[in-house]
Formats: sequence, C-alpha cells, structure tokens
Amino acid sequence: MRTVLNILNFVLGGFFTTLGWLIATFFSIVLIFTLPLTRSCWEITKLSFLPFGNEAIHVDELYPEKSNALLAASGSLLNIVWLVLFGWWLCLSHIVAGIAQCITIIGIPVGITNFKIAAIALWPVGRRVVSVEMAQLARTENARRQYQKR
Repeated sequence: MRTVLNILNFVLGGFFTTLGWLIATFFSIVLIFTLPLTRSCWEITKLSFLPFGNEAIHVDELYPEKSNALLAASGSLLNIVWLVLFGWWLCLSHIVAGIAQCITIIGIPVGITNFKIAAIALWPVGRRVVSVEMAQLARTENARRQYQKR
C-alpha cells in the first residue's frame, strides 16, 4: 500500500514538491553560509519523495543522550535562517500541492501528507527521516526511559 501511495504522491504533485526541495538543497550548498542547512534539507527531500512509510523525527527523540542546550540554540538559529530563505516558499508549495490533491477524491491521503510536510518545511533543522517503525521504536524507548526515571 505504501508503494501505491508513494507513486500516487509522485504523480499528483510530489514531483514538483520534491523538485523544490532539490532546488533548495542546491542553493543551500551554493550559498556557503547556508551549508549547515543542507543536511536537514536533504532529509526532508527524501520525505517529500517517499512520504509513506517514512517519518521525520527530531534528533532529540532519536538520540536523547546527545541533546544539549548549545545544539538546541544553534538549531533554532539555523531554523530562523531557513524560514526566511527557504521555508516559507517550500511550505507554500506543499500547501498548494495538498489543496490540489485534496480536490481529487483519490488524492486526499496524499494531500493530508503534504500538509504535514508543510509544517515540517517551516522548521526542519534537527529532523531526520526514518522509517515509521524506527520512529515508533524511538518514541517507545523514550517513553520507557522517562517512566523509569520517576
């Protein structure tokens, strides 16, 4: 089912949103000061290309032992730069694609997924794209750790 939905996404507008992410990735490489944004941009490019079966999860959920205040502050600063340069138009492209997909009955699940990616497009730094199963496992492990601390 994931394969069918990923193909449907690609045909109904996912090609254009993925192309937008590839263009943003290219510009984040070319503009030297945005080089730290390239990893996050590439991660969300993968999510835009294959949204079904994958999920964007924050690195603090994936690797809770590596989180610290300095990384969080620098990630927030990079997210602000991202929002100004790339985030707003990528978010807008996912919203437009989502609306166009939701107009067709068959495209509603794909459109809803584009709305979710639109929210991620505004603030992507610090997210990694992993399988849905890996994201669920990371969340379960974090919940177990939090429960054991109490």
